[in-house]
Amino acid sequence: MISVDSNSGQPERLTGNAPLEPMTSFTEGLFAIVWRRRWTVLVTTVVILVAGFFYLQRATPLYESTSRVYVEQIGPQVFEKDNTGVITRWSNYLYTQAELLASTSILSNALKRMDASSLRTFQDASNPIAALRQGLDINVGKNDEIINVSFKTPYPEESAHIVNKVVDAYIAFNEERNRDTSGEIVQILREEKTKRDQELVQKLKVMMQFKQDNEGLAFGTDQDNNVIVRRLERLSAALTEAQLYTVECKSFYEVADQMKEDPAGLKQLVEAQRSKGVYISTSNEASSVLQELREMQRQKHDYLRQYKSDSPALTVLNQEIDWLKEEIARLDKEFAQSQLAVAQQQYQASLEREKELMEYFEQQRQEAVLLNNQLTEFAILQSDYEQTKKLCDLLDDRIKRLDVAKDVGTLNISIIETAEPAVNPAEPQKARVLGLALFIGLASGVGVALGKDMKDQRLHSIEEITGLLKLPVLGTLPAMTSPKQTVSIRGQKVHVSPDSREAEAFRTLRTAICFGAPKEEARVILVTSPAPGEGKTTVASNLGIALGQTGQKVLIMDADFRRPSQDKVFNLDRKEKGLSSVLAGELELEEAIEHTGLNNLDVLICGPSVPNPAEILDSRRFRAIVDELSKQYDRLIIDSPPVIAVTDALILAAQSDVTLLVVRAESSTRKISMQARESLNTVNARILGVVVNDVSTNGSSYGYYTQYSYYYRTDEKGMRKKNRKKMRSSIPIADLPEQRTKGKKSREDEIVRQ
Repeated sequence: MISVDSNSGQPERLTGNAPLEPMTSFTEGLFAIVWRRRWTVLVTTVVILVAGFFYLQRATPLYESTSRVYVEQIGPQVFEKDNTGVITRWSNYLYTQAELLASTSILSNALKRMDASSLRTFQDASNPIAALRQGLDINVGKNDEIINVSFKTPYPEESAHIVNKVVDAYIAFNEERNRDTSGEIVQILREEKTKRDQELVQKLKVMMQFKQDNEGLAFGTDQDNNVIVRRLERLSAALTEAQLYTVECKSFYEVADQMKEDPAGLKQLVEAQRSKGVYISTSNEASSVLQELREMQRQKHDYLRQYKSDSPALTVLNQEIDWLKEEIARLDKEFAQSQLAVAQQQYQASLEREKELMEYFEQQRQEAVLLNNQLTEFAILQSDYEQTKKLCDLLDDRIKRLDVAKDVGTLNISIIETAEPAVNPAEPQKARVLGLALFIGLASGVGVALGKDMKDQRLHSIEEITGLLKLPVLGTLPAMTSPKQTVSIRGQKVHVSPDSREAEAFRTLRTAICFGAPKEEARVILVTSPAPGEGKTTVASNLGIALGQTGQKVLIMDADFRRPSQDKVFNLDRKEKGLSSVLAGELELEEAIEHTGLNNLDVLICGPSVPNPAEILDSRRFRAIVDELSKQYDRLIIDSPPVIAVTDALILAAQSDVTLLVVRAESSTRKISMQARESLNTVNARILGVVVNDVSTNGSSYGYYTQYSYYYRTDEKGMRKKNRKKMRSSIPIADLPEQRTKGKKSREDEIVRQ
């Protein structure tokens, strides 16, 4: 506890000009704070664990049922496959289907199928659709095409029933949507087929009539060697393909125009067209927003279990959900407009190409007419007929692929696993709830402990004192808690109970002072404290007794004119004489000094009260008295007022060689202690160190006496008894005052008073 020079091994000289550096920096860790407040942490943890236990007892068990649905993208083949035969997939179509599962139309149909009014789950729900959407949990597989549909209720049979009905409603909706989409396309193709059939019959009649009117054609035509006819045939074939492509573009454009108000259906139609690589892929922004909306709704479901419906967190979350829905609606509208624009652009491009081929075809036909009117005219009629026939055959083939097939649609949906009633509840999970309660309890307990520690400004440990005040701790003094110990007994503890742990602590303090500062440099020792009631008087008197026992001549001067106490410690009458009498010139210094009867120890009490203590202590007369006493005695111990209360302590500290700052364990505050140290530094006081008083011996964070207290407790009683007998035998009874021998005071009080 004393700073030692590393080279010489002797204690370092302490200067009063700069604050003394502590032996170790103050780093009181979290564990130390928590251990000091361990009962707070324990009680908080137990309370929250009990709350978790009661929650488990009162919480309604929820049973979860899950159905697994496999969704395969196959798509109607309105257009041919690409060269590799691979259908392009839209990677986010599953999220679209998951969102479609939670749509109002499907949930409304599901409620009708399950007869929601007869289910206990929806009996108290004012809005069954909202209640169904809130409890429904839809997850998309990361590496597969499986959608998991789950629902939790207190009734296991109803959970399975609700999930199955939702899946059935989704499958029915998807089949109906697929049939409606394919039916519209088939209807357009059939109307076009009817027109082309009539045109085909008309062209056949014209061709046959022309052949009958021209007998030369009855003998055949040499078309193989006719270059113009070959070219005309190639142009006719190209024109046929262009016209077919125009019809397909027109049919898609018209269907897209009809479905522009139905983004979900339009997405399925575009999905089918994209599978053929015909149209440009759109951005995945809508799918990411849909996924974010699902996460927000799932988070809202979790919040509803923890917060009230009108809580700020749920209000902000509802605003985010509304914004996401508006963003999805906007993206759907943009998607419909962009797809309609693309379809219109492709349709216009196909018309332009058809028009261009038609112009080339007409030009080539005019050339054929000039070459051979009859042959060319017949070839033209025959070419028109073949062209129309090919177009009719292609339309008929497309209609056959889309017509009346039961499994026609963009998605092939199959149920892999049907929802079954759960045997065990999914919520609450006892292990999880208790584990969470334990974690929250520990975290809350630590938080409460840290909060209480931050508000508590008391000094709790030696490390805290040295780190905060930048001063070494010279000694720690155990608490004197016995109610029988008077001021006199506590003040003379070293003399009354020399074998007690308190006496040993004062002797340890004496050793620290002797080694901390040589006698020549620490003859005048000031004992003060930051605030009143911290035990400076007890420290001063016992320290004087301990120093006197080493053979040093010691004088204790009570300079606390405001609340003097040394007269009570040594049972003296201060009204007759004392320091104030000497300063007033009424007595000589030798007459005012009292002999205590203890080894090498004298006392100079305050004497009568004075009106101006600070002016008296700052006088030349007082300084002369201090100088004279420091020459007569080896140690002059001055008991002064507290530093913060009055200025007397600062005046005395400036005249003393060293200063001891006494603080009370678990009582002195950080702010006042630091203020006291700074005040002493302003007068260049040489602070030797800090003395910690009133340290508890049971579980104290100061920790010096806890492990040795048992030794003193077991041995102290016998030693005290033996010491009393020895002292009682050494003092004649006749020397004691008569009233004391006849009173009920203890023998210990008699010894102290003597």
